Amino acid sequence: MPAPQNSSRKAAAAVSYLSFGAKGDGMSDDCHAIAAAHDYANQHGLPVQADRGRTFYIGGDGPCIIIKTDTDFSTARFLIDDRAVQDRSANVFQVESQLQPFQPEGISSLRRNQAELGITLPCDCLIEVKNARIKRYIRFGPNQNQGSAQTDVFLADRQGRIDPATPIIWDFPDFTSINALPLDSRTLTLRGGHFTTIANAEESKYRYYTRGIAIRRSKVLVENLLHDVRGEGEHGAPYSGFLNLSSCAEVVIRDTVLTGRRTYWTIGASGQPVSMGSYDINANQAVKVSLLNCSQTNSINDKTYWGIFGSNFCKELLFDGCTLSRFDAHQGVVNASIRNSTLGYMGVNAIGYGTLTLENSTIHGRRLVNLRNDYGSTWQGEFIIRNCIFMPPEREQHRATLIGGSYSGQHDFGYPCSMP
Repeated sequence: MPAPQNSSRKAAAAVSYLSFGAKGDGMSDDCHAIAAAHDYANQHGLPVQADRGRTFYIGGDGPCIIIKTDTDFSTARFLIDDRAVQDRSANVFQVESQLQPFQPEGISSLRRNQAELGITLPCDCLIEVKNARIKRYIRFGPNQNQGSAQTDVFLADRQGRIDPATPIIWDFPDFTSINALPLDSRTLTLRGGHFTTIANAEESKYRYYTRGIAIRRSKVLVENLLHDVRGEGEHGAPYSGFLNLSSCAEVVIRDTVLTGRRTYWTIGASGQPVSMGSYDINANQAVKVSLLNCSQTNSINDKTYWGIFGSNFCKELLFDGCTLSRFDAHQGVVNASIRNSTLGYMGVNAIGYGTLTLENSTIHGRRLVNLRNDYGSTWQGEFIIRNCIFMPPEREQHRATLIGGSYSGQHDFGYPCSMP
């Protein structure tokens, strides 16, 4: 682990990037220096304070920057250049826990809605379980696929009691993998920072870029962050989220401004032209995720930009006080709430379980709620809609559909389909 260039920094309250050789001039590639600063902070349990007013350039061939301590990006700018990326699947920043996952012993099966695991755990944990021998969410339509492994994710406390807000939704007579991810006892905070992505100009195919901030730790607060995009041209590969949440719980994103990505077209799995989903925030196998007072830089009703948020296998999602182009739950959500918010032309798209609540919100789009027909338009549970305004698009011939979806009965999605 390299020591900071200024030895007096060892006694400082926070680690800075300039102390590890970063230039902050917006032209020199500072990725290695930033990574070294965070490695030092991680090893010594120190917070990181980005140098105020500096611009840090991050090219396409640097290491993933691992964050395990509080980080204040303050008024610093970060220029992330995706025009010549060595590994498009490598995150620029990745937030990780100091705690290690483990395989819990004594569990041979799980059943839907069971209340306890029947074992004790060393701490509160996020449990992830898969059965690759069973396929669910077998997609229909232009982007058809063979489905995903049966997957569940839920919270359990030390006594093995399952959080009723994150219930088990599938029966697992057996499974191919099970992991327990310990929940940290304190919240890690990422604060501030103005991040700009110079977009890739690849051929428009499904080659997703993950060049942003990946959150792989529970109990994280992101606040006052700004992300914008420049350099989008006539073609480009899609993005899986500048903020990419996975295998985590109790994450809050607050007072943050993101940017909708340009929509590009390609040929889908059925041989037909399809628009590619491209996201600025994405959540997978994440529970208790809250977006509070978040917005985007471009218009929520501009159809040249894709819907900003997507999710898979999530539970307990909340939008409150947000102005964003879309809420979307692809491969199922368990319990979701949209309150005091305005959603744009892509509106609310979901399939799932539990309760979907819309309250004190304005929803644009063709449907107040769109039950995704590529996943069977299924919802096992209830909708609660109160004090909302529905604004279908003007100057288009349409029907004002409150709850829309369709299921022909001719496709096996890997589960029974039902209306809310």
